[in-house]
Amino acid sequence: MRVAVVGAGVSGLTATKCCLDEGLEPTCFEQSQDIGGVWRYTEHIEAGRPSLYASVISNSSKEMSAFSDFPYPEDFPVFLPHAKLLDYLRRYANHFGVMEHIKLRTTVVSIRKRPDFATTGQWDVVTEADGKHTSHVFDAVMVCTGNFSEPTIPLHSFPGIERFKGQYFHSRQYKRPDVFEGKRVLVVGMGNSGVDIAVEASHVATKVTVSTSRGAWVLGRVFEHGYPWDVVFNTRLMSLIRNNLPGPLVWALINYTVNKRFNHENYGLQPEHRLVSVASSVCDGEGSK
Repeated sequence: MRVAVVGAGVSGLTATKCCLDEGLEPTCFEQSQDIGGVWRYTEHIEAGRPSLYASVISNSSKEMSAFSDFPYPEDFPVFLPHAKLLDYLRRYANHFGVMEHIKLRTTVVSIRKRPDFATTGQWDVVTEADGKHTSHVFDAVMVCTGNFSEPTIPLHSFPGIERFKGQYFHSRQYKRPDVFEGKRVLVVGMGNSGVDIAVEASHVATKVTVSTSRGAWVLGRVFEHGYPWDVVFNTRLMSLIRNNLPGPLVWALINYTVNKRFNHENYGLQPEHRLVSVASSVCDGEGSK
């Protein structure tokens, strides 16, 4: 079976590799000039691609995020800068012979069921490369384009924004904190990007304010006894506790553990829901304002 894989990020690379494992014939189409998806940093913003800021470091440890059949090199740091993670993806793709099945600078224009789809299950796929359209027939299609390529800015939620004389933009457009030099900054949202940017901005801005509608747990990458936070929270013992103890007791234990770093209530950040049902943010930096 011939399989079309759309996108050569993490999901696209693993999908292509798994197709090869199963004896299938994958062709991976990547519209940009290289593999890596969200983990390939560029100074400029590319249409249709996620965009990183220069200081991004992975929130999951290498022990918990490595592919099961391809561990990270031992000399790699526990939490990886984007360049190291991209290096790991390149090694993975080369090790399993994935690269030879990838067509770079090739955009998938359309995917449609063939007229005889009911009996063959096949798809018509049209791609574009160097201004030339090419038609293909595949037995299966796997879409691995991710969900971070288009920013969401709900301006309707900010009445009067049209009269605001300052600058506003999505975190996708952020690269370095110098854009906040000497300014009063409002960061809306406490996701991982929000807290990272707020910390960086605090070192150069006049004032930084973070707005959150429901609070958030703020976790450090390094947790109890120097272990990565995700290693601590994802042990068999923790799984046993979460799945077998009464909910209120589990909530109390997690609440106690997370608040040992700092009391979230003192900063107006205490979520009303359990850790598993509310967003948490991973941040190691300390802001100055």
